[in-house]
Amino acid sequence: MLVIAAALITAIFFIGGVGEEDAAVPSQDTGPTAVQEPAGVDLTQIEDRDESDALALGPVDADVVMIVMSDFQCPYCAQWHDETLPQMMQYVEDGSLRIEFRGATVFGPASERAARAEYAAAMQGRLYDFQTALFPDGTTLSEGQLSDGGLVEVAAEIGLDTEQFEQDYTSESTLAQVAAHKEFTASLGVYSTPAFIVGGEPILGAQPSQVFLEAFDRALAAAE
Repeated sequence: MLVIAAALITAIFFIGGVGEEDAAVPSQDTGPTAVQEPAGVDLTQIEDRDESDALALGPVDADVVMIVMSDFQCPYCAQWHDETLPQMMQYVEDGSLRIEFRGATVFGPASERAARAEYAAAMQGRLYDFQTALFPDGTTLSEGQLSDGGLVEVAAEIGLDTEQFEQDYTSESTLAQVAAHKEFTASLGVYSTPAFIVGGEPILGAQPSQVFLEAFDRALAAAE
């Protein structure tokens, strides 16, 4: 069933997205808001709900899980983080929503460096703060700012232990984590970001916040 679900999601995201060669030039169209869940397939099986997952916010037993697949060089991802994520955080805080972040890293080496840095910051319990620092006021940092040294500077600016950060940033476990998430998102056909699964419902693009709030409400009602 998991293979079937992955194949269906791949078709959904591939149709709604672009080829990898086009990923560095995002379309001005945010795409369709949502796609009807394929009959007979429970897309919530894609969720991890792993207590040891550093790249997640919210309890493992939350009523609803939201999977966020993004890239730190993606302007629409930055827009979503600035406009919509703060509204979703109220549900993380009340324990009804868990958000699992999966780096698609479709824009190349700078995106992979940023994803490694994100994981290193998450190891110090500062996932959300570091993400916000990489998406200042809903914008993206330059490729130069996403250099090894630039990312250490960001870590220092938000008060991380930079020595520990650098160790985690270059560790084999971090490299493996970033590679695994890239493979996961690619297996779902995510070559254009952002892409989401909210309670089993795929959503393409940085849609208006209301789209995500309504998807959460539907998933919460179904879980109760």
